[in-house]
Amino acid sequence: MTLTAYGFLMVAVFMTLIMTKKMTPLVALILVPTVFALIAGFSAGLGDMMIDGIKNLAPTGVMLLFAILFFSTMTDTGLFDPLVGRLIRLVHGDPLLILVGTVVLCAIVSLDGDGSTTYIICIAALLPLYKRFEMNRLYLVALLMSTSGIMNLTPWGGPTARAASALKLDPAELFLPLIPGMIAGLVFLILLAVYFGRKERRRIGHVKGNAPTDFTGMAVSQFPEARRPHLRWFNGALTIALIAALVLGILPLAITMMLAFAIAMVVNYPMIADQKERIAAHAGNVLAVVSLIFAAGIFTGILSGTGMVEAMSREVVSVIPPAMGPYMAPITAALSLPFTFFISNDAFYFGMLPILAEAGAHYGVEPMAIARASLMGQPVHLLSPLVPSTYLLVSLAGVEFADHQRFTLVPATLVCIVMTLTGLAVLAFPFVG
Repeated sequence: MTLTAYGFLMVAVFMTLIMTKKMTPLVALILVPTVFALIAGFSAGLGDMMIDGIKNLAPTGVMLLFAILFFSTMTDTGLFDPLVGRLIRLVHGDPLLILVGTVVLCAIVSLDGDGSTTYIICIAALLPLYKRFEMNRLYLVALLMSTSGIMNLTPWGGPTARAASALKLDPAELFLPLIPGMIAGLVFLILLAVYFGRKERRRIGHVKGNAPTDFTGMAVSQFPEARRPHLRWFNGALTIALIAALVLGILPLAITMMLAFAIAMVVNYPMIADQKERIAAHAGNVLAVVSLIFAAGIFTGILSGTGMVEAMSREVVSVIPPAMGPYMAPITAALSLPFTFFISNDAFYFGMLPILAEAGAHYGVEPMAIARASLMGQPVHLLSPLVPSTYLLVSLAGVEFADHQRFTLVPATLVCIVMTLTGLAVLAFPFVG
C-alpha cells in the first residue's frame, strides 16, 4: 500500500470513529495515527515524530490554557454581567434578534484574529441568553464558528499569513480583494440566523426580557462568591489591554495570556486560597481542551513526519487533468474545503499550496489568485478535529463535538460556496487562467 493510501485511509478511519462516536477525539487522535504509522513501517522514528508534533502545538496549548483561565476568571468576577443584562433588554425576548446578534457580535470580536479569544468572549456574553430562553445551542456554535471562519481571513489572521508566507506574497494585497466575499459570507450568515430565529420563534415563542430570572450572567449563577463588582472597571481595562496586545503582537500570545491571568489573579483574588479555588473551578475545562491540543500534535506530527501529507498533496495535484489546468483557481478553492479539514493549516499552506501554485503557473494562473482561492475553505476547516479552538467552543457551549460537526457542516460549506462565487464574480481569483 502506498503512503498516499495510508494517509487517506488513516484520515477516513479517524473521522469515522469520531463522527460515529465509537471513540473520543482525544483517544482517536493518539491511537489511530500511531497504529497506521506502525503498519506503514515507521516504528523506528515514531517517537521523534510525536514529540515534534507536540512541540509545534505546545505554544497553542499554553495560550489556550491561560486564555481559558483568564476569561473564566473575568466571567467569575462579573465583568460580563452588565453586557448580558443590556443584551437581554435589547433583544426583548426575541430568539431571532439573539441569533442575528450572535453573528454581529462575533464578527466584531473576531477582528482580534484569535478564534479562542473570540469564542470565550462571545460565549460569556451569549450563552446566558441561550440558556435563559432555552434556545438550541447548536445554532450558537454553528454561527460563531462560521463567522469566525470568515473573519479569520484578515491579514493578521493565521490562514492569510500562512498563504502569503508560503508563496512570498504581500498579505495586504492578498487580502483586499477578499473583502467582498467576506461581506457576502456575513450577509448569508445573517440570513441564516434569521432562518434559525424564525424556527426558534415557532418553537418557544417570545419571552419577556424583563421576566424574573436568576440567570443574568454566568458568574451570578455559578460562583456568586467570586464576583468583584468593585473591580469591574479595572477588569474591563485589563481585558481591553489584553486584546490590544494580542492584535498588536507585542509579545507572543501565550506569554501575553499568562501575564494577563497572573495580573487578574493578584488584583481580584490576593489570597492564595481564593486563587487556588478559582483555578480548581476551571481545571476540568482546561484539561479537556489542552489534552486534545497535545493529542492533535501527535496526529499532525505523524502525518507530517511519515511524509503522508506530502504524498497526499502530490497525488491530488497529479490526478487533475491537463484540460482543467486553466481552472486551477476554482479547483484550489474546492480542494481547500476537504484538505484544510483533514490536514492542518500548516500542512495545507506550506505543503500543498506551493504545489498547487506551481501547477497553476504552467497554465498562466497567478500565484496570488491561487493563494486567495486557497482561503475559501476556512469556515469548513474550523470543523476539523485538528483545530484546537473548536474544542474550546463546544466545551464552553456544552455541545457534543460530533453533534456540532454534523449540524454545522452544511452551513459552513454554504458559506464557503458563497464566498467562492463572490470571489469569482469580483475577479479576486479568475475562473480561467
